[in-house]
Amino acid sequence: MGYREDGKWWVSPANYEAEVTKTFSFAPKIEILDTTLRDGEQQPGIIFTKEDKVAIAKKLDEVGVHRIEAGTPAGSQEDADAIKAICDLGLKSKIFAFCRAMPKDMELAKSLGVDGVLCEMIGSEQMLRYGKRWTPEQAIAACIEATQAAHELGMFVTFFPADGSRAEMNYLLDFVQEVAEGGHIDSLALVDTFGTFSPEGAVYMLKKLKERFSFPIEAHFHSDYDIGVATTLAALKEGASVAHVTVNGLGERAGSCPLEPLALSLEALYGQSTGIVLNKLTELSKLVEKLSRFPVPPIKPVVGNKLFGWETGLPSSLWTNAKTENPLIMLPYHYSLTGRDEPVLYIGKKSGKDNIKYWLAKTGLSLDDEGEKTLLQKVKELSISLKRDLDEDEFRGLVSRVKEENACSQ
Repeated sequence: MGYREDGKWWVSPANYEAEVTKTFSFAPKIEILDTTLRDGEQQPGIIFTKEDKVAIAKKLDEVGVHRIEAGTPAGSQEDADAIKAICDLGLKSKIFAFCRAMPKDMELAKSLGVDGVLCEMIGSEQMLRYGKRWTPEQAIAACIEATQAAHELGMFVTFFPADGSRAEMNYLLDFVQEVAEGGHIDSLALVDTFGTFSPEGAVYMLKKLKERFSFPIEAHFHSDYDIGVATTLAALKEGASVAHVTVNGLGERAGSCPLEPLALSLEALYGQSTGIVLNKLTELSKLVEKLSRFPVPPIKPVVGNKLFGWETGLPSSLWTNAKTENPLIMLPYHYSLTGRDEPVLYIGKKSGKDNIKYWLAKTGLSLDDEGEKTLLQKVKELSISLKRDLDEDEFRGLVSRVKEENACSQ
């Protein structure tokens, strides 16, 4: 892959310069763990029924997500039933459950048929002491017992020290080492529960973890500073092998790292294949939007419904000229790559002559050159008064007015 792929994307050539790429340490295979059904549902106001979770899991599998975190079995009977139903589907995706550091949670997860568990324990001493009111010794003992139980039951064990990003480095390293030596860890999640990492901070912690441990590191980063994608990319670039994401970036507070821009960025900006079926991302987003009842902002990266189109005159003209021969002149990536329709031209205050011609053709109407100029002025005036772009009925009404005025003047 390169910076310019016909029919796919055209990004900055600087991204692919040897001086830039030589700093990358991507894992040989990058996997995506989607936690929409657990972390996404933790967004206040979102409830996924068993049927919702099954439908979303099927679509995640269709999109190529490698791991589906299907929920917390101990959370409710509804969650346990949903996890069992998802496991029974026989999907290609591996199914994981989110569990407390308790052997009984591991036994419940195993009974439902999951492939693996994420064993959670608070990973920062501050939150452990003042939030949970446990000592580090209590936490370590619980994690050893639970991870060992999960391992003996034949499940893959990802250790999940929540708020690990805010832990003192030596504390986190020693905490993880004691659990690894006394219990069992197949993979370690570096968890930025409150989205507090800078990209550089994420890289620093990842390096320190890799220096101490040989097991894979996963990146679970939130978006409280609106850089969840950037911090996750930084961690992957430094060798993290699994990215935790949610569809549409759902999750507590500002949400989690969103699947859609992360997958596209890995492919287009970094040349890293993920196996994610990019042209199905819009379908997945719409399904989760419907079932979560949380609307996707119209200009949300990758999946917003008003990303591809222009109202302003100059870019509208540039698109009109370029779209047939080379649409990527005016696009960072081809709209079809993520399952979107061809860009449209809007009509409003900022529009120009090509917007007028586009809308006349769209509506099957016509005016002479002078009529088009008059129409453009009326479009601007009405748009300003309404403080928005116009719809088709409003446009047709303005065309009729121009024709009537022309008829009266003759």
